[in-house]
Amino acid sequence: MSFTQALGASSPGGTDGASPMGAAKPHAVSARRLMRACDRASLATAGRGTDGADSSAGWPYPSLVLTAFDLDGSPLLLLSTLAEHTRNLAADPRVGLLFDGTVGLDQPLTGARLSVLGRVVRSDEPRHRARFLRRHPDAALYADFADFALHRVAIDRAHLVAGFGRIHWLTADELGLPTVAPALAQAEAALLDEVNAALAAGLAATSEGTGANDAWTVTGVDPDGCDLRRGGAVARIDFNQRISDPESVRLALAGLPLWVRQGGPQPGSQPDGPGSQDPGRPGAAPSDATTV
Repeated sequence: MSFTQALGASSPGGTDGASPMGAAKPHAVSARRLMRACDRASLATAGRGTDGADSSAGWPYPSLVLTAFDLDGSPLLLLSTLAEHTRNLAADPRVGLLFDGTVGLDQPLTGARLSVLGRVVRSDEPRHRARFLRRHPDAALYADFADFALHRVAIDRAHLVAGFGRIHWLTADELGLPTVAPALAQAEAALLDEVNAALAAGLAATSEGTGANDAWTVTGVDPDGCDLRRGGAVARIDFNQRISDPESVRLALAGLPLWVRQGGPQPGSQPDGPGSQDPGRPGAAPSDATTV
């Protein structure tokens, strides 16, 4: 479903000194990368109960949701008021989100997964809507329906299981999520237009691609990395250091790996996959985040 790769940041001066990548708790880096790499999650809400004899009040109710993320890493959900989970949230805004990094593993329990606990708040912030729809373009078909609205999850804590015996509770502070950088928030749309135009032009100028469907599209950029989509496949590329000024982000996006620029298959299915190095980008290497 997704591949996470680390990309050397372009500007040493672009780090966020308040919360550097992997500061107090090194495993927080893996937790953040795993979460951001996922485009879906299992959502748990508390049953609100019904008037019937077989009441669901208090019972955990699991469902599947699509996810995107704000620049600060807060999960974003597009929810319908007709859905059972949204009705539950009207009574109790507490949620659990499970981000699964075990897909494709022969022994799933050796892989990473992250449980995030938080509270859902409806968001009318246009930037949140734009970020969600860029990551999930098909959602534009129903996002304007009267019963749909964007919601932001304010993270309280997270529980990382990185494999057998590698278990960590993380508070929101320990998770080390970045703050929303106003300059990057304002420049994001223009940066994405710029890099995607360059990717499309580069693909058209080579014999590697056979059409528009071969192109990777960068759907979002944040202080920790960028998100990509190619048809039904999604991928995540993480920066090796946190950057939040638009020029540093522009330089980092200019050094996207060869498989992205050539519209190649998702890493892991071809030689230009995990473990490969892009000769045009010294320092680009797979991260310690799990393929999800």
